[in-house]
Amino acid sequence: MKFSKVSQLGLVSTLGLLVATLLSGCMIVTIDYVYVACSSGSGAGSAGQIQIFAADSQSGALRMVDKAVPSGGTQPVAMATTSDFENLYAVNAGNNTVVHFAIAGDGSLAQKDLVTLPFTPTALAVNQAGTYLYVAGGNNPGRLAVYPLSSGTIGSLSATETLTLPGFTTDQIAPTGVTVLANDSGVFVAAYDQNAYNPGGTVNSSANPGWVFGYAVGSGGALTPSNGSPFQAGVKPSALAADPTNRFLYVTDFASNQLIGYGIQSNEVLNFLVAGPFKTGNQPSSLAIDPRGKYIYVANSLSSTLSAYSIALPTGSPSTVIAATGSENNQTDSQPVSLIIDPALGRFVYTANHLGNSVSGFRLNPDTGALTLTQATPYPAGANPTALIAIPHGNHAVQTVSP
Repeated sequence: MKFSKVSQLGLVSTLGLLVATLLSGCMIVTIDYVYVACSSGSGAGSAGQIQIFAADSQSGALRMVDKAVPSGGTQPVAMATTSDFENLYAVNAGNNTVVHFAIAGDGSLAQKDLVTLPFTPTALAVNQAGTYLYVAGGNNPGRLAVYPLSSGTIGSLSATETLTLPGFTTDQIAPTGVTVLANDSGVFVAAYDQNAYNPGGTVNSSANPGWVFGYAVGSGGALTPSNGSPFQAGVKPSALAADPTNRFLYVTDFASNQLIGYGIQSNEVLNFLVAGPFKTGNQPSSLAIDPRGKYIYVANSLSSTLSAYSIALPTGSPSTVIAATGSENNQTDSQPVSLIIDPALGRFVYTANHLGNSVSGFRLNPDTGALTLTQATPYPAGANPTALIAIPHGNHAVQTVSP
């Protein structure tokens, strides 16, 4: 059978269009860069490193895009970024440092400056304006340190708040987490009393073990303790997060396997949510709130699961989301200790698995909050990953709820 030149040209054009369509459908489009803090080896003194992964927009699968960079010390325990996603900060418990990295357009990191802390850090946070860095740590006493930021550069220590318990001023308070409200009006620190909670050791205090310390942020970044602070928070609060509308605060209780919720009142005063606390898996260690303010996710380190909750917006009360498998929990790799939701579309959830040396990925259904596993999960990571953070890539809009 013969074709005219016009017919041949049309056939070639059609085939070319088909091939282009197929290729474009198979192209990997990076929606986020995901950073994983871990160790370069299994030894206690192994240097810390930060691995860089790209998240695929369609599948949520992670692939390593650049070689790992040194974290600037040993035992990196937490990371944070500025809201413009141009700066990343990592705290290293092994040498008590905060290290500042500049983030390039391709997701690569370049170390810029560092400060040495007056205590061993456990957590950090950056305010929305990118003007203050808050670092919590120590235990004798526990402290909250405030550092000013200028175009990402860390300034000199500007303030330190000592965490003490009224009536039990000599008790050792150990901070476990810190968060800043989206409108920068308040800072909260989760901590527990080591004299009142000491598994396998001596308990020599009758104080309630778990607490949240609240501070209102004033002019020039000055911190003023909230009325009634500190607020009771179970036995061993392990992490905390506030919703995007600054109305609710949630805390995981590692020792009691529960999620504690609070309403945030004026001047950063906390009131317990009705019907709480709420059941989690075993030893909840981290939590994240959907950037739309609709769902909460909790990583349970002992049961190696991820719990999902839907937030009742009028009251803030969370209710369990049942997965498609009929289970209340979603299986991760071994011992998830850190949890993030992708900031570009809010469609993917990732956990850093400390014993699994991996990252587990889940697809988030924005209509129900239910999770399903991403393609090829879990993804191999370095030794004993401890923290995750992510930034959006390119022109993808960040999903947020306006206060």
